[in-house]
Amino acid sequence: MELLFIGLIGGAIISFFVFKKYTSIYNKNRTQQQSVVLLDKIKKVSKLITVEGEFAEIYHHENTKEKFLGLFSSKKKAIILINAKVHIGFDFRKIKMHTNTKNKTLVLSNFPTPEVFSIEPNLRFYDIQNGLLNRFNSEDLTQVNNDAKQHILEKIPESNLMQTANNEAIEAISLMQNLVETIGWKLDTSTLELPEGNQKHIE
Repeated sequence: MELLFIGLIGGAIISFFVFKKYTSIYNKNRTQQQSVVLLDKIKKVSKLITVEGEFAEIYHHENTKEKFLGLFSSKKKAIILINAKVHIGFDFRKIKMHTNTKNKTLVLSNFPTPEVFSIEPNLRFYDIQNGLLNRFNSEDLTQVNNDAKQHILEKIPESNLMQTANNEAIEAISLMQNLVETIGWKLDTSTLELPEGNQKHIE
């Protein structure tokens, strides 16, 4: 009878440690799987547009071609009204982060600077003047469209769009935090450095 009792106790102890070991392995695998899912979620966000700006610019286009070995030149020109939409935001693929599976924490160590994602110009031509041997064609329209985008791109630093987008970094990080919390993890931004004026908002 005593041997049976000792055997039952021994079996229970062994079962406890086997169960504890199995649970530990299961939780570790589950945590690692959560880590992969979490990083995949953030990568799927990819590019986040935080600011949309509108520009209205007058652009003078002029092109001169020389003919007959430079003895004759022909000029064409136009005044172009550019109405453009600019989208600025953050590329989440450039984020630097790593996971601490032990504490279920995503450590965010670097956040990208805002960048221009797209420029969508709408052009209206005024005062079009074709030269005798230099006239506007479909290739010119493509070139003018490219020039217009470049013109708007050069105007962006003069506006406050980049600063506005930079101020929206906290909102982007809050979005990440929401994604992290959906699976019971925490976002650690203690090592993250943002431009002055944003730092105090990080929690």
